[in-house]
Amino acid sequence: MARIDVLMPQMGESIAEGTVSKWLKKMGDQVKRDEPLFEISTDKVDAEIPAPAAGVLAEIRVQEGQTVPVQTLVAVIETEKGAVASPPATASAPPAPKPEPPKHVPPPPPSPAAAPVVDRPRPPATAAPRQGGDGAETAEERLRKKSTPLVRKIAAEHQVDISTIPGTGFAGRVTKQDILGFIDRGAVAPRPAAAAPVGPITHPVVEPWPGDRVEPFSKIRKITADHMIMSRRVSAHVTSFFEVDYTQIAELRRRHKQAYAERGANLTYLTFIAKTCAETLRQHPVVNAAVSGDNIIYRRDINIGIAVALDWGLIVPVIKHADELALMGMARAISDLGERARAKKLSPDEIQRGTFTITNPGVFGSYAGAPIINQPQVAILGVGAIEKRPKVVTLPDGSDGLAVRTVGMLSMSYDHRVVDGADADRFLADVKAMLQSFPEGAV
Repeated sequence: MARIDVLMPQMGESIAEGTVSKWLKKMGDQVKRDEPLFEISTDKVDAEIPAPAAGVLAEIRVQEGQTVPVQTLVAVIETEKGAVASPPATASAPPAPKPEPPKHVPPPPPSPAAAPVVDRPRPPATAAPRQGGDGAETAEERLRKKSTPLVRKIAAEHQVDISTIPGTGFAGRVTKQDILGFIDRGAVAPRPAAAAPVGPITHPVVEPWPGDRVEPFSKIRKITADHMIMSRRVSAHVTSFFEVDYTQIAELRRRHKQAYAERGANLTYLTFIAKTCAETLRQHPVVNAAVSGDNIIYRRDINIGIAVALDWGLIVPVIKHADELALMGMARAISDLGERARAKKLSPDEIQRGTFTITNPGVFGSYAGAPIINQPQVAILGVGAIEKRPKVVTLPDGSDGLAVRTVGMLSMSYDHRVVDGADADRFLADVKAMLQSFPEGAV
């Protein structure tokens, strides 16, 4: 009887842990190789994890809602068809002889002297585990100082010393929630080591009434909430609004939509908007920038994030080098990323390194909105509902008249620390002009 270990995968270099959000199979169920086995949530992406082999799901070691380090033993598959499911083994009796993966869900962060070496996620070679001696830095201390690139970036932006923050992650590792909570309570400079422990961002507690249904935040909802709070606190938000006449684009869509569909692409208004923004950003580098401490980073690449609303939250897959795509390529990229986001098939790399974000609440009927900036970017474009409305137009004889036109609002929130109102309005004016005179040859 062969036993196959199922481990918590590492969904990217900066990912240290994952949460089992849902089991798609029960103990005793027959599974096929590459069949979805369970769903995980990380601080980057939600994903379905396939079975590494065919067989029977004999053990489930990590229950729904539990967060464990990468390479933790999550389940065991027995490859003989007649295998009988056994109850989950205790953490003290791991059956597999693998020395590196952790074999249990770790308890609350132990003291450096008590943390077992075998339970650490794989650290860089320069931080090999070693016992702390007199004056020697322990592996746990090095691990928490390392943290993730995102945590180190937030710490650098706020001039916070990570080693002074009590960590709630594995082996005392400082998580994103830890540092955001630390900053949210007023930390803007390094704190002394004796500072009182500070937890993650908390929300006011409201008493439920009889008949109410109470559900905890999903991981993706909690991450989104923390990210939005952090963004509003970090950036000086200002929003500009422009009305755009899409009548010419509506005609182009009418003439070319079928041809695009026959080639597997959906020619939406968003396709035209994303293509126009990608080309216009090259002429307005301040809108395609980021803030790093007291420096402005003007991004060379133009990577456009497209916000996708899911039943369980919001995710922003990124179209890399969007300015290099033709309209057909843009249509296919938007459709592909959206479909795979809804199917939980995105990789962590596909939701990172965005330089500008577009959100499209107009598909739900919203006239206009003031979206929150997707950090560390400095601008986000909101697309309002596109519909036929009466407009005043100038007739050939110079007189004014009413006409039915296809129009919609574009709103852009921007970080006033970097982007002035004139910068934002010039960018939006160029986007509007190109959309209203989109060249036939580009379709």
